[in-house]
Amino acid sequence: MNDKQTPGGNPEPGGDPEPAGKPEPAGSGPGAPERGGPEPASIRFFGTTWVHHDSGYGLRRAGVAVGSLALAAAGAVVLRFAFQGLEIAAVGRFVGILVVAGFAICSALAFRRTWDGFVRRPDPAARSAADTSSQGLMLIGFIGSLLAYFCRSLVEAPGEGLHRAEYTAARERYERRRGARTGNPAAKKSRPKKRH
Repeated sequence: MNDKQTPGGNPEPGGDPEPAGKPEPAGSGPGAPERGGPEPASIRFFGTTWVHHDSGYGLRRAGVAVGSLALAAAGAVVLRFAFQGLEIAAVGRFVGILVVAGFAICSALAFRRTWDGFVRRPDPAARSAADTSSQGLMLIGFIGSLLAYFCRSLVEAPGEGLHRAEYTAARERYERRRGARTGNPAAKKSRPKKRH
């Protein structure tokens, strides 16, 4: 087999030069980015369906909304059982109030932190220290994180706006770089040649 032959046989003139049976890359198809251009980032539960709102995007959004709300409700039931355990242990009213307030505050902070993650990227320098210090808070306030997923999925895929802005900016930078490298072919053709 020489260099010009492919495993799928010789392509016909004007045919596809790709080998037969080679899978298309992710994001290929109508409206997909060109090869060599930036690829859209994948979002949890959505993949890259957020780019064109295809491949069951609406069903995925509905599933995330229903699933996150159901998990939040199940978490609230579990916390209710835990609170009943405290009442049975007769630890006192003050401890019960502290536990409820602690869960409420942690849930509110987890909601805010999760929501902020959907709309802006955290500062990389501050992220490592903040991540380690907030892991316990996010674990205790898991209901807040689930409610943030529910609320955001009513509007868009959680994080879609941030990913779309970053992807659009990356495409614009790519197009500017490509235009600077190749110049404007139309301007070159329309420019008259100098006569000697």
